[in-house]
Amino acid sequence: MPMEFLLFGLLAVLLVFMIFNTRKRTKQMKAEQEEKATKTVPGAKVLLQGGIYGTIVSYDPEDLDTPALVEIAPGTIIDVHSQAILRVVEPKDAVVDAPVDVIDEAPVADSHVDETVAPAVETPEETRARLERDADDK
Repeated sequence: MPMEFLLFGLLAVLLVFMIFNTRKRTKQMKAEQEEKATKTVPGAKVLLQGGIYGTIVSYDPEDLDTPALVEIAPGTIIDVHSQAILRVVEPKDAVVDAPVDVIDEAPVADSHVDETVAPAVETPEETRARLERDADDK
């Protein structure tokens, strides 16, 4: 008999814990959504659910069924669902827009073509022929 009371007590404690934990998480999520809605203004840099960075052109925090307009490249504006905006990118998180300088380590002469390097796109027949040549050379 005392074992049954102990099990019911444990069950009650777990139930109360689940209720309070759920309320806390719901309150936290609502606060995050409100904060995101206040930061999502035209001109803000955002990260979309698909991993695409862009800039908000138009966003209506009151009507979430209206698509947000996001510019992902100069002159390229896409419509996205307002919930597809994962987060507003803060300046410390911002992607560097400066071009990256690429330095050629060894310039390639135009008259010489290295035949050991496979072409960028080859047909299955060309691949088989190249593999057979490589096997014959070994």
